[in-house]
Amino acid sequence: MVGMKPTDVAPTAMVKFFGAGTAGCIADLVTFPLDTAKVRLQIQGESQAVQGANTVRYRGVFGTITTMVRTEGPRSLYNGLVAGLQRQMSFASVRIGLYDSMKQFYSRGSENASIVVRLAAGCTTGAMAVAFAQPTDVVKVRFQAQVRLTDGVRRYNGTMDAYRTIARDEGVRGLWKGCMANITRNAFVNCAELVTYDIIKEFILNYNLMTDNLPCHFTAAFGAGFCTTVVASPVDVVKTRFMNSAASQYGGAINCAITMLTKEGPTAFYKGFVPSFLRLGSWNIVMFVSYEQIKRALTHAQKSWECPF
Repeated sequence: MVGMKPTDVAPTAMVKFFGAGTAGCIADLVTFPLDTAKVRLQIQGESQAVQGANTVRYRGVFGTITTMVRTEGPRSLYNGLVAGLQRQMSFASVRIGLYDSMKQFYSRGSENASIVVRLAAGCTTGAMAVAFAQPTDVVKVRFQAQVRLTDGVRRYNGTMDAYRTIARDEGVRGLWKGCMANITRNAFVNCAELVTYDIIKEFILNYNLMTDNLPCHFTAAFGAGFCTTVVASPVDVVKTRFMNSAASQYGGAINCAITMLTKEGPTAFYKGFVPSFLRLGSWNIVMFVSYEQIKRALTHAQKSWECPF
């Protein structure tokens, strides 16, 4: 593992699994308003507006947040938080918590994993996480995208109501809507995020630029967040549009991308880039810093339990 000294006790797979989910939840709690603003900006411009909804134009991440607070109240910034936390406990636990284990599996136990092995590990855990946690992502996006209608009615009354309504109206497959687009996105995200963090951290430590501590984790996480945003933004916009769309609006994720390109131009794929970067950059910093500290704390606690004296 990057940053481990020979005398250090390596965190167990369970420590990484639980630590990643917990760190993901902490990061979501801190950055959720930015994610909600990103979703609103990404779906802005869709050809079919929600019938009966107030048409609101959003301008920039902070303008979006201000508009939402003014028109829908501060709680609207945390629409879908419950589903978001459910998603992180299942999603981050798999894609981040199992990354090192998958990396060792592909490298057959070697600590010096090649870039190909790291990319393969990132793609694998990203795909596994999506297949497992996609329903939570669909519900989260639907909640973040919903705007209060003129008569005060909302699309869904609660998290469980959203799961039930989607399954009833769109079938169980509706809960996995956009799954392939999300797997594609997370192949990019995981590779850009985890592999970039891995490489930057390894570079910093190998050249003794910093010690394996908070400043090192912060720098590596910031770099990972920027690279991830650049690589994943187009797929993320398509994923958000498709998952939030009506049943017959798009023929599939590819059709959604083509429709966006023909009607709104190539810049549509980078709608919400600034909030995406603000969110992913800050999310990566909070998540990776929390993850490193949680891993150390849990490993130390586990060692103390095993050897109390």
